[in-house]
Amino acid sequence: MTPGMVVDIGRQAVEITLMMSAPLFLAALVTGLVVSVFQAATQINEMTLTFVPKLVAVFATLVIAGNWMITLITDFTRRLLESIPTVIG
Repeated sequence: MTPGMVVDIGRQAVEITLMMSAPLFLAALVTGLVVSVFQAATQINEMTLTFVPKLVAVFATLVIAGNWMITLITDFTRRLLESIPTVIG
């Protein structure tokens, strides 16, 4: 196993991690922005008001994109395990 192979596997792992987390982070970001605008417009400064909508949005995103996320990580793991003979030999 060469250092280049290690770097390539690490790069792929980081890419998969970012691809899997991006929908959840974007859902939380958009929900937080909408709730913040609502709080600014109504002058309600309740810190717990942002928690429940973000939780619901992240859960809904997980339900919608969960199949894609599982397929993504399963394919990566399968490719990684299938490449073990070529990496070792």
